[in-house]
Amino acid sequence: MSSFDVVVIGAGIVGVSAALALRDAGQKVLLLDRKGVGAETSAGNAGAFAFSEIEPLAAPGIMQKAPRWLLDPLGPLSVRPTYLPALLPWMYRFWRASHKKTYLESIRAQAELMRLCKDAFERQLNRLQAEHLIRREGQLQLYDSQRSFDAAGHVWNRRKELGIDFELLRSAAAIAEVQPGISSRFTYAGYTPGWFNCTDPAVWTKNVGQAFQDAGGCFEIAEVSGIQTIDDHVEVTTNHGKWRAKSCVISAGAWSHHLAKQLGDHMPLETERGYNTTYAYTTFDLKTHVTFADHGFVASRIGNGIRIGGAVELAGLKAPANYRRSEILVEKVRRFMPGIDLKDGVQWMGYRPSLPDSRPVISRSSRAHQVVYAFGHAHLGLTQSAGTAELVRDLVLDRSGAIDLTPFSSDRF
Repeated sequence: MSSFDVVVIGAGIVGVSAALALRDAGQKVLLLDRKGVGAETSAGNAGAFAFSEIEPLAAPGIMQKAPRWLLDPLGPLSVRPTYLPALLPWMYRFWRASHKKTYLESIRAQAELMRLCKDAFERQLNRLQAEHLIRREGQLQLYDSQRSFDAAGHVWNRRKELGIDFELLRSAAAIAEVQPGISSRFTYAGYTPGWFNCTDPAVWTKNVGQAFQDAGGCFEIAEVSGIQTIDDHVEVTTNHGKWRAKSCVISAGAWSHHLAKQLGDHMPLETERGYNTTYAYTTFDLKTHVTFADHGFVASRIGNGIRIGGAVELAGLKAPANYRRSEILVEKVRRFMPGIDLKDGVQWMGYRPSLPDSRPVISRSSRAHQVVYAFGHAHLGLTQSAGTAELVRDLVLDRSGAIDLTPFSSDRF
């Protein structure tokens, strides 16, 4: 049985970033994944580093919208009726998280985490020498009406308090100066010039993974079936054998809670299923990341093409994909960006790991001191990956962390 200082389970963007940070700290690290580096959800996101996004999904008044989710299975946030009984415990915690006190606690915690993550990203970028994989082109957030624009005013006010630079736009002409080709139906928007994306999240994740291996890290494709603590070490069982380590990091995205349960930690992790369609080539000159705020989806540049995706479907890990959701988003883009050329798109669905209060778990296991959790980042895995990696490194090495991790504790539920 091979031994390591640390075994990291999960080679999505959070896992590979943690593995790289630990290897750079001198640890002998084994990274495990059942499919490969960035082979699942980390490959299909919009590629955004969304450091300005600190608002949790569980906000005051959100539960009043729940009946509408059930009535519109193709809407921006939907629940499959057949999955509702299994989802009820999570929904109850989600409802509690939407209370104003918890909501404000989540905003404060996310704001502090985002400050660290933004600085950590720049450190990681410098480590990787990968500026060529970054697009610093801003984000345009479009609203259907003055009513929805005004309703989002508190979000922009909060960003102002945090020192985030933005410009509010109130005409189709002003919007066209930022992004030509948007339908004139849109006359209200917010533009965040400091927002940036990677050229392709799959390429970015593989780049981090390659840096880990170049630094002497070990990577194996193997499916983890068991994890247990024995005396002062952790034993990880896979379909290709067993490995032993002083510490283990569980960062397996939407599957993480199954491993945590083996250790006695029961975490209310759900999956926000997201859909997109990627077109390898387009003549539409997309100059910035475009968010259609009232429809829950985005259009972003990926490579030389465009990716249209987003929305949330709560339906668990086992239900078959409903690609009609992808088609609806493309149909909307054809109306919202008249004249856009879209041919031969590739549809995709991914599983965003989501906890009821929209905060990730970044902490030691409450049952096993040798195990560190790093999962539940929902829509923000890419954004928060470098910061989470530094926090995980400090937990494993028993160092003082850069921020208070109490709001991200595994036992907060």
